[in-house]
Amino acid sequence: MTPGLARVIVNGLLFGIAAITLFPLVWMVAVSLMSAGEASTYPPPLVPSHPTFANYRELFAHAGMGRYLVNSVFLAVSVTLVSLIFNVAAGYAFAKLRFAGRERIFKLLLGALVIPGQVAMVPLFLLLKQLGLVNSYGGIVVPAMAGIFGIFLVRQYALSIPDDLLEAARIDGASEFRIFWLIVVPVLKPIIVTLAVFTLLGTWNDFMWPLIVLTDNSLYTLPVALASLSREHVADNELMMAGSVLTTLPVLVIFIALQRYYVQGLMAGSVKA
Repeated sequence: MTPGLARVIVNGLLFGIAAITLFPLVWMVAVSLMSAGEASTYPPPLVPSHPTFANYRELFAHAGMGRYLVNSVFLAVSVTLVSLIFNVAAGYAFAKLRFAGRERIFKLLLGALVIPGQVAMVPLFLLLKQLGLVNSYGGIVVPAMAGIFGIFLVRQYALSIPDDLLEAARIDGASEFRIFWLIVVPVLKPIIVTLAVFTLLGTWNDFMWPLIVLTDNSLYTLPVALASLSREHVADNELMMAGSVLTTLPVLVIFIALQRYYVQGLMAGSVKA
């Protein structure tokens, strides 16, 4: 087989896989632009006969999706910022600061990674209930303040920072906070962006925990609101697809925009771990 033919075959396979992967997303957008009932015909059309934004207007005018969109943006940004502060600081501490029990605590945290998150939902809910955080955004933000995976990711990357660089800064009289902010954080930028993308996507797409903690409809996030809306409009496929596009599009745009830093962080972390 000649190199040219092999290249054509490989590119053809990659194109086919990409087409299969992207087809549901493209069809979702197409259905969201169809008029009511058009997607229910047989065979289902691939493109709208008369594209319309009526479904999106319906979502914002009567379904209240604007409020749920604001709720999701607020929660995703808040959780991402708070978790970055705690995860980056804790990861750096486990990597470069010496304190009693550091290795034992870190091994204990790693052991907790094998415990499914669903196991902790009941005790976590009871704890938040005692703190009065149920049916509030605090019930979502507080449990996400620090995560074992985030601490582990930052720690593995921070191990590559030379100790001599930190010691030189301490000899020059720099405080630990100044060292962390001016030296460590810039070096950790790729892994911080990677962790931010992970956290943002996870918070935005989270369905189970907001469904458990939030009981007031006005506090719902987009995934929870969309599931609630689907029970009221079971046969309205076009409206549901418009809601799915509204839920998917923001995080997709953010991921594409930060993809370069995301891949850089993963590749560097894998090499330095």
